[in-house]
Amino acid sequence: MHHIESTAQGAILRELVARFHSDNLIGEAFRNGEVRKNMVEPEWKVPDGYSLSIIELKHFSMELLEPDEVNPAMIILQLHGGGYVGKLINTYRNAAKLYSELGHNVSVLTPDYRVAPEDPYPAAFEDAITAYLWLLGNGWTADHIIVAGDSAGGGLAMALCMYLKDEGMEMPLGLIAMSPWTDLTLSGKSYVTNYYLDPIFGGTNDSLVYNKEYVRGQDVTKPYISPLFGDFTGFPPMLIQVGDYEMLLSDSEAVADKAVKAGVKVRLSVYEGMFHIFQMALLMIPESRTAWKEVGRFLEICIEDRKE
Repeated sequence: MHHIESTAQGAILRELVARFHSDNLIGEAFRNGEVRKNMVEPEWKVPDGYSLSIIELKHFSMELLEPDEVNPAMIILQLHGGGYVGKLINTYRNAAKLYSELGHNVSVLTPDYRVAPEDPYPAAFEDAITAYLWLLGNGWTADHIIVAGDSAGGGLAMALCMYLKDEGMEMPLGLIAMSPWTDLTLSGKSYVTNYYLDPIFGGTNDSLVYNKEYVRGQDVTKPYISPLFGDFTGFPPMLIQVGDYEMLLSDSEAVADKAVKAGVKVRLSVYEGMFHIFQMALLMIPESRTAWKEVGRFLEICIEDRKE
C-alpha cells in the first residue's frame, strides 16, 4: 500500500466539495444521483488532433476517441462511474483524452452503457462484456486492451474480468480502478468510520451508495455485482487508487488484499484527505495530477511487461 500525502490545494477543493454537497437546495440531489440521472450537457468539443466516432450497438452506443496519429500499442476501454444510474457525461470524455495522452496517443473506447432504473442488473454488466467483445472482433487482442473504470465503473471493470476468467477467455493487459465500488453490501468498516468524513456520500443514507435501483433484489454478493466476493486468481496487474476520506475506502483495501493473496500484481495508492473520484479534477490539484501521472506510469509498465 502506498500513501500519498495531502496538500493544501487538495484540502481546499475537498472543503468546497463538502460545502456543495451539504447545500440544502442542490446537495441532496447530487448525493442521491438525481442530478446525474437528469443531467443535460452542452455538446462536447472534440479536441484538435482527435476524431470521435459514435458506434451504435443493439442496446447502447459507444464513443471511440482516436488521435490523428494513433499509437497501436494499446487501446483503453473506459467504463465510467455514476452509481449505475448515471449516463456518460463530458467529464469522462475529458478523461478519455487524458488517458489517450498518457498512453502516448492511444485510442479510448467509452461505452455509454445502460443504467438503472430503466435497465437494472445485468444490463451494465452485459454491455461491458459486449464492448470488450467488440474490441476483440475489431482487430484488438486481449494483451493490447487496458480496462479502466472509476467508482461503479471500477467495480464493473473487475466484474468484467471475473466473467472473462469464468468463461476461459484471455484477460486484458491491465486494469485501472479509481475509487472502485466493489462491495454493494456496504460491509466495509470505512462505511462506518468515514460516514461523517466523506464529503460526497457521508452523513446521510440518501446517497448513491445506498441506491438499490441497479440490484433490485439480486444477491449483491454475486461477484458480477460485488467483485470483492469473487476469486481474483489470474487477474491482470491492477492499479487501484482511493482517497482515505471515502466511505468506499474499504472496497479498495479489501480487493487489493484479496488479489495480492491470489498472486495478482497490485498497486494500491491511498491519497490522504481525498474524496471519491478526486481524479476527475484532472490536473487541477496536486493529488489528481499525481494520480494521473501514476496512471501514465502504469500504462508504460504494462507495455514493458508485455515485451518481456
